[in-house]
Amino acid sequence: MAEEYDLIIVGGGISGASLLYTVSKFTDVESVALFEKEEEIAAINSDHTNNSQTLHFGDIETNYTLEKAEEVKEGAELLAGFLENEDPDRSFHDRRSKMVLAVGEEEVEQLEARYHEEGFGDLFPKLELIDREQIAEIEPKVVEGRDPDVELRALQTPDGYVVDYGRVAQTFVEQAREEAGVDVYTGAGVEDVTRAPDGYTITTEDGPYSCDAAVVAAGSHSLQIAKELGYGEDLVLLPVAGSFFLAEDFLNGKVYTLQMKKLPFAAVHGDADVHDDSITRFGPTAKLVPTLERGRISTVTDFLDVFGLNAASFLSYANVLSDRVLLPYVLRNLVYDVPEVGTRAFLPHVQKVVPSATLDDIERAEGYGGVRPQIVDTSEKSLDMGEAKLTGEDIVFNITPSPGASTCLKNAMRDTHTLMEFLDDEYTFDEAAFRAETIGNFPRADDAVDETGGEPVAPSADD
Repeated sequence: MAEEYDLIIVGGGISGASLLYTVSKFTDVESVALFEKEEEIAAINSDHTNNSQTLHFGDIETNYTLEKAEEVKEGAELLAGFLENEDPDRSFHDRRSKMVLAVGEEEVEQLEARYHEEGFGDLFPKLELIDREQIAEIEPKVVEGRDPDVELRALQTPDGYVVDYGRVAQTFVEQAREEAGVDVYTGAGVEDVTRAPDGYTITTEDGPYSCDAAVVAAGSHSLQIAKELGYGEDLVLLPVAGSFFLAEDFLNGKVYTLQMKKLPFAAVHGDADVHDDSITRFGPTAKLVPTLERGRISTVTDFLDVFGLNAASFLSYANVLSDRVLLPYVLRNLVYDVPEVGTRAFLPHVQKVVPSATLDDIERAEGYGGVRPQIVDTSEKSLDMGEAKLTGEDIVFNITPSPGASTCLKNAMRDTHTLMEFLDDEYTFDEAAFRAETIGNFPRADDAVDETGGEPVAPSADD
């Protein structure tokens, strides 16, 4: 007899963990289970070594439109508020300066227009347009050794959250486990998901489990499961592996470069590691790989399963990769993995941020980087740079959020509303309480600020 739950979540990364937290803490759903195939929660892409550790607000991501930034901003503030409330000692996150750097007359004009004319200065009250002298005060290495005749500007904000998403996911799960009716199974790979008369049957090596509703939050594997159930037939994956280079103590916070709008991947940036601010990481690079998980050859067959090996898939890949912007970018990123040659080829990207950097200063970060799937629509033969989510009958497939883990709580909030509908409105979601515990703790621009680092200061008794 299958064990029964109202809801089963497949996948214990940041996406599945944030949904478990939201449902268990802020709804009256009676029973929910999470299944994670690894022995630990958040052991793959959510691990802090396998992502850029960035909380994206849309303020310095220069490939975002204003509309996209507005959408992302709320998601980032939800998570930032959670972090401010749950991690006051900064054990798994930090709040540092963050800026996007414009080098040269053309880039400076773009950045100034973005701030003044496109509305980003109005949308983000903490964002400031700063000059060379102000940049040097915050990030001395960015100015040191740079040609004084080259124009330099930056958009800077104190909301440069650097996050260990693995620890955040583990915290979500720990809090969820405090609630009644919550089970978490690790080392429990899901072998099959099948439609049942009243929901779904989730089968692991330990046996079947039944549920009224399901959410598959297993990254690239979500599309694989979706296709087995007849969803997402027009979609294939373009898996992109990110890598990083390391240097010693170059930067105090996060420094982005301007991004080409057609690229779905993050612009090269430098930032101090979340757990060791004496280490500066530069990246990410973006290499196409035929696997669903970094360094796991066993997932090649999973990729081929999702790809389909049909004419539509091959034609879609050819159309996407023939783009005159994307193709050179892909080819350049292949070079960065070549020993010695790759470091030399990547050095100019580092020097755009830190002009004085030399080959001796940087080294490839072994063991860093994960795989993020990009969605290719075979009906349109196009690359979909947004969120990848499929909603079926009493089931949701979260393939990739946009942008990444930054919107995990906003995604969880939306999915929770969907789940309430799946469960025939038998249960309720207290969104007001959810917001109070998350975005309600986000420090606003009009909060009191200290004189050193832009950190909020508690009001005095006289305020």
